[in-house]
Amino acid sequence: MGKLSRKFYSRKTGIVAQELLGKALVHKTAEGIILAKIVETEAYLGQEDPGSHAYRGITQRNRIMFGPAGKAYIYLVYGNHYCFNVVTEKDGAAGAVLIRALEPKEGIQLMKKNRRIDGPLTRLTNGPGKLTQALGITGSMNGVDLTGNKLFIMSQSSSPEKGRHSRDFSIISTGRIGIKKGTNLPYRYYIEGSRFVSQTIPIRK
Repeated sequence: MGKLSRKFYSRKTGIVAQELLGKALVHKTAEGIILAKIVETEAYLGQEDPGSHAYRGITQRNRIMFGPAGKAYIYLVYGNHYCFNVVTEKDGAAGAVLIRALEPKEGIQLMKKNRRIDGPLTRLTNGPGKLTQALGITGSMNGVDLTGNKLFIMSQSSSPEKGRHSRDFSIISTGRIGIKKGTNLPYRYYIEGSRFVSQTIPIRK
């Protein structure tokens, strides 16, 4: 397994959103290592995307979306949970990929402790708010460099830059979930057949 480089993230948001599927999100915490497979993502573009935080230009909140790539963009939703995004694109061009769902792999008992639940694994990280709580990701980590050694993403192949050419699954594309504008755009991606996605809706391949 190899850690993803800034070069991986510095590409078109839609491409990165698809190629993050199957990769491993890792958080090294004081209580142990947590690792989970990315099974669902959503792409958010710049000022041409009405569903994006960057739609109306640069603000204090969304500034991280404009680069450099490979940073964490984390924000609070509804006052009660955090969403974890990966910044993409070249410097100055806004883009971010929301991690929507994970398949737990390592540190599962710690994830359950963080979530304060002991239910089925399929419900542990099947949503953006659930997964941040399970992995111990908070707003204090907004702007963290994902090429560092605490919170990062790894390829599950020997070559982290192989991307789509190394996958052994099919990708489903649908409209995005939980937003009011831009829901018709097919920028949500998930691994076909995964039991760990947030929900399934009519598909576009």
